[in-house]
Amino acid sequence: MYSNKVTLIGFTGADAEVRTNNDRSLTTLSLATKSSYKKDGKYIEHTEWHRCVAFGKLGEFAATLKKGAHIQVEGELRSRRYDSTKTGTEVTVWEIRVNSILKLDRAQKAAAEDEEESTEEEAA
Repeated sequence: MYSNKVTLIGFTGADAEVRTNNDRSLTTLSLATKSSYKKDGKYIEHTEWHRCVAFGKLGEFAATLKKGAHIQVEGELRSRRYDSTKTGTEVTVWEIRVNSILKLDRAQKAAAEDEEESTEEEAA
């Protein structure tokens, strides 16, 4: 039995990018995750960047995500090779082929309503 499942929770580093290739649309996301550890009494933080790719309806949803969105993605880890025109060498990239996205941000509309209510209460 084999399993290739990745779950990441982090923040998008840029607006989602939509590309079309051979009549097939795909959306890429840059997702940052953080970890930390203690060394010599000091905490050291490390940020890891993940390339996430979504297709179809999920890709359409992913295209609406903006920089700084707090999300959870699930998918499988994939490697892909291509010949780089810049360096003239073969490059291997690792990416998450996304099969679910959960937006963890608090709804902006609800936050705006909360602010209006608290402002009205303070004025009264």
